[in-house]
Amino acid sequence: MSLQDLDDVILRAKKGGLKALVAVTEGGREFEKVINLSKVYPGFVFPCFGIHPLQGSAQDLHSVKIQDLEPFLPLFQKYKDDIVAVGEIGLDFTPWYAKTTQERDEQIEVFKKQLEISKELHLPVNVHSRSAAKVTIATMKEQGIRQALLHNFAGRPSVAMEGVHAGFCFSFPPAVTRNEQRAKLIKQIPLEHLCLETDSPALGSDKHVRNEPQNIILCCEYIAKVKGVSADRVMEVTTRNAFRLFTKLKV
Repeated sequence: MSLQDLDDVILRAKKGGLKALVAVTEGGREFEKVINLSKVYPGFVFPCFGIHPLQGSAQDLHSVKIQDLEPFLPLFQKYKDDIVAVGEIGLDFTPWYAKTTQERDEQIEVFKKQLEISKELHLPVNVHSRSAAKVTIATMKEQGIRQALLHNFAGRPSVAMEGVHAGFCFSFPPAVTRNEQRAKLIKQIPLEHLCLETDSPALGSDKHVRNEPQNIILCCEYIAKVKGVSADRVMEVTTRNAFRLFTKLKV
């Protein structure tokens, strides 16, 4: 992505009515990048730090190890006043990535360490869970987490309701418009526990086209349709939920 392209993406987001973008990381090498991005677009792009449960890319994607986190721990303290959340963190027990009990245990160790950081810094967490919904929510509850966003959640409705009862929020990207199974989940989760996301540049309504923040309106319209309420109502409540969750957002 060129600087001009980035400017255009941000401009389209602003024209689309977005008030703030929360930019998460997946690996430690992205930490400084999101800080720089927030300085280029102050008051609009807000940075988060987190080590994702899967590291590497494409053919090299592998289950996270504590060594993937440790070198970057000082940056959480260095930028504690800048970041608005700890994320994207979580658990991914997809069988071909986390084949062994040891790999899953290491993921839990990395996850718990970052949950501890979130509590120390009084920050919410942005959480990924795949093939691990029950363990993810149970771990957060055990660790005393109160402010959490489970993004692109795909667990069972009964598991989601455990998260709702713990006070957690759930968000869904434009990709849900092509996944009818998510409708049952969205229908069951109260609107007061929903947020909107795009997860750009992935998880768009067309998987072959790059996703971008302005497409958040597609999630809004889909949730409105599933819940039988107006898009304006979804926009109003999810915006309020986001500001309640990310208390450091100043726009």
